[in-house]
Amino acid sequence: MSASTKEKLLEGALRTLVEQGIAKTSARTIAATAGVGQGLIFYHFGSVDELLGAACRFGAEQRVARYRDRLAELDSLAGLLEFAREMHAEERAGGHVAVLGQMLAAGQGSPALAAATAAGLGLWIEELETVLTRLLAATPLAGLTDPAGLARATAASFVGIELYEGVDPLGAGRALDALEQLAGLARVLEELGPLGRRAVRHGLRRGAGT
Repeated sequence: MSASTKEKLLEGALRTLVEQGIAKTSARTIAATAGVGQGLIFYHFGSVDELLGAACRFGAEQRVARYRDRLAELDSLAGLLEFAREMHAEERAGGHVAVLGQMLAAGQGSPALAAATAAGLGLWIEELETVLTRLLAATPLAGLTDPAGLARATAASFVGIELYEGVDPLGAGRALDALEQLAGLARVLEELGPLGRRAVRHGLRRGAGT
């Protein structure tokens, strides 16, 4: 019963964030969404912030698990970029990216929420780093890029586009359209022969001063 109640609270916290936003998320609204008494929040988690932090990680675990097999099946950078656009649309429709954005904003004034949100994003970053390391190894970029840094930049962009879309939908659409251009560039890199790959690597090394 305890585990079931905790899961109801975690799911209730996520639903409240999606449906009402961080400003209206409280012990009362979460408890009402979860269908339990407010006191159970403090019994199981100690505070609303602790519950929200746990919910952020819980939600990230669920979302990452949903896409893990599909990420493992990707065999090209172009495929990854196309998948990223599809995933963004799916996650936006479910309100999941908005939750991360709200948690990031709330974390500016709460070290506990900041740490929990970073941990949730860390699950995404870990998966992205794994797939980027594997896919970059088959391109002229192997050894010349930082998969860990790229994974963090990708995660930050994923959330940023969602926030940007709220104030400039057309601009956000153009940002997503640019992914198609990057996908084309990725295809060219992946289709280069040995001489072309060496030329690209040489040019990149010169540009980096190595």
